[in-house]
Amino acid sequence: MKKLTLALASAASLAVAACAETETQDTMADEASADMTTNADTAAGTIVEVAQGNDDFSTLVAAVTAAELGETLSGEGPFTVFAPSNAAFEKLPEGTVKTLTTEDTETLGTILKYHVVAGNVDAATLTQAITDAGDEGYTVETVGGGTLTAAVVDGKVVLTDATGGTATVTATDVAASNGVIHVIDTVLMPA
Repeated sequence: MKKLTLALASAASLAVAACAETETQDTMADEASADMTTNADTAAGTIVEVAQGNDDFSTLVAAVTAAELGETLSGEGPFTVFAPSNAAFEKLPEGTVKTLTTEDTETLGTILKYHVVAGNVDAATLTQAITDAGDEGYTVETVGGGTLTAAVVDGKVVLTDATGGTATVTATDVAASNGVIHVIDTVLMPA
């Protein structure tokens, strides 16, 4: 009986240790897959909630609010958002953001919708589509009705807008409950 009890106790100890190790490995894997600018808790939120939880998107959040797109981007989706960082908005001519958010919200809405694609397009899917498209790049249809051209330049995904301007993707696959966010370094402009 003692041997059986000892065997059961040993098995239980191993099971507890294995569970603890699995939990630690799962936690480490989750942390490794989370973008440096987000945390695991924000991944469960909508695109708007994830953006609200990241200080580097404060200008984007203010713009989405001013253009009254918060409800749409909090909807079921899925959406892929090429999200300009605060630094991207700072590249615009002085006063542009203020004018758009206070006086010209219709144009602001058009610009913001140009950054949104229907569906959940993760980085692997996008880069494969670029590869499949060849030298001409991959054409991406936006929910605003315009197109972007995606290409790989020096190992990075670069988006070209309707005006010929470019934005480089600086972070990918920021998860949200209704889609995914890819961070870009420049605000894209529709025609």
